[in-house]
Amino acid sequence: MAPLVLPFSALDFDDPNKAQQAVEMSGCALRYPDGAALCVAVGSNAYAGGFIYLVGQLRSGHLVARERGGLALQDVHRARVSLQVGGARLQWTAPFELLDSAPGGALRGRLTGFADSGDGLDARAKPVRDFRGWLWQEGPCLPDAASAAAARLATDVTGAADCQRRTLVSIRLPVEAWREALFQRPAPAWPPADLQQVRLRLQLLTPGGAPPLFDSDSAGALPAFALDDLRANLTPGETLVIEAQRAAATAQPGPALHTIATLRATPDTEADVGSTPWLVRLIRHLPAPDTPVLLQASDQVVTPLARYQITLRGDLRGIDRSLGVTAARLSWFVGAMLAAIALAWLIIELGLVRRVAVLTRRAAAVSYNMQDARIDQRIGELDVSDLRGNDELGILAGSLSDLLQRAKDNARREHIRAEQERDMWHAVGHEIMSPLQSLMVLHGDAADASHRYVQRMQQAVRVLYGTASPGEAIESATLQVGTLDVVEFTRHLCENAHFAGLDQVVFGGGVADAADEPIRVRADEYSLEDAVTHVLRNADRYRLPGTPITLTLQADEAGAQLHIHNTGPAVAPDRLEQIFEYGVSDQAAAGGGEHRGQGLFVARTYMAKMGGTISVRNVAGGVVFTLSLQRAG
Repeated sequence: MAPLVLPFSALDFDDPNKAQQAVEMSGCALRYPDGAALCVAVGSNAYAGGFIYLVGQLRSGHLVARERGGLALQDVHRARVSLQVGGARLQWTAPFELLDSAPGGALRGRLTGFADSGDGLDARAKPVRDFRGWLWQEGPCLPDAASAAAARLATDVTGAADCQRRTLVSIRLPVEAWREALFQRPAPAWPPADLQQVRLRLQLLTPGGAPPLFDSDSAGALPAFALDDLRANLTPGETLVIEAQRAAATAQPGPALHTIATLRATPDTEADVGSTPWLVRLIRHLPAPDTPVLLQASDQVVTPLARYQITLRGDLRGIDRSLGVTAARLSWFVGAMLAAIALAWLIIELGLVRRVAVLTRRAAAVSYNMQDARIDQRIGELDVSDLRGNDELGILAGSLSDLLQRAKDNARREHIRAEQERDMWHAVGHEIMSPLQSLMVLHGDAADASHRYVQRMQQAVRVLYGTASPGEAIESATLQVGTLDVVEFTRHLCENAHFAGLDQVVFGGGVADAADEPIRVRADEYSLEDAVTHVLRNADRYRLPGTPITLTLQADEAGAQLHIHNTGPAVAPDRLEQIFEYGVSDQAAAGGGEHRGQGLFVARTYMAKMGGTISVRNVAGGVVFTLSLQRAG
């Protein structure tokens, strides 16, 4: 950084309030992205001493001070100042030394400057006499850091929460070359001619080699706002006058107001260069008087130094000039842009939009005909090969034509394959149905266990003659709902489960154990047996080896519930309803094998057709499926 010249002779650097007020009034501070600020300046009077003043503010946590007589500096907070002036380079290290602290966390200390010798001091090292530095830290935590400090519940040596606090640093840096020039003749010029070549860097270092709290060479620093920055915001014909008002108690002669600055728009913006006469005449037809009309607005700004009168004057004719210059600059651009838009519209309309419309209509026809039941007949009528070309649209039309041809070929092959598959299933079904009819004659007695299984096989074979998917075939199945004794059904099912390869299926009883009375429900015996069998097979895949599958009954006035319990892993909570959907199967958890995920779907479909429900829940050590049926009237 290069020092600036303060608007007063020197800086009262050892008072935090005066130092900060002086920096704010002079506007010399650079602002950093992290909220820190630093002012590097010299006084306006050479005879106040050849010093450079550094005043900065930043955020910092608990500060580690140097003990009196300590020589190691790497474990304490310290300031490092580098100065390059007149071809010479100087450097100081100033460790923080605590003077006093308050219970709320506020503290005050000094920065004692030593000629820089790294992170340690020689036992004979003495402070630089004219180097003065102070550091103040406020007690309250900064708002954005208070929550983090409360969460950590950490405290520093003063008993206050260890959080980010506002810290002010003030340093007076001696420049021997400038001080020696005061005693030379002729008197030295002030400020020094090489002030802009002076380079200074301030670093606030932390213990343990951590990143510094502050570095004046950090990127992104912005200078404070200056009066001259207002000039760019003035329009032609506007003038901004800033005057200072003398206090009423002063007896100084002269007017009560004296002008500090007069800002006008730059000359090149006030000229009519570049304006077009017809645009100026057009602008003058706007509702504004042709005679000069002066506008003026005033306001007062009160500061600790004085009262300032700010006056803004303007002329309506300046608006005409500004509009004329701006419109002249934009007129050719706007005209060329409109012409380019018109030309582009013609090219797009004639060369692209019409072809896109044709291609869109034919693509819509493709989409419609692909969904038609007679796709094999209607898709042959579609053709977009006449839209082929070398541009993007022609390439797209060619690709669509190729895809359409492939779709036609695939549709024909799929139709042939479906016909062959249907004939094959009909033949297989016919060959299976003949021996099943013979078996039905041999096991015609309804009390025979084989009779029911043969009937189920006949129902499965009938599905082979349909053209629907397995899920649709299952949902379209017709059930013969009647009256069924669920107690006798359950006992019989458990006794014959081993014929289906299901071992250790136990009827655990229920409400029917004490009084051997039947519980009649509305159900189709074969469909209910099929649903229970699917649930049992699912339980058999997941149960722990050697553990039984237990069936129990509960009944009330409305219906009966058949509970099927197995010991094994629980069902994931997000899959308690999903496992009843068609095609859902966890083959890895079921020990591999081919499982189509339709057993529980069949069980839920059959239960719904009988007016019942099926659900699953996790219990301690296993899973329970519950099949609910309505009581028969």
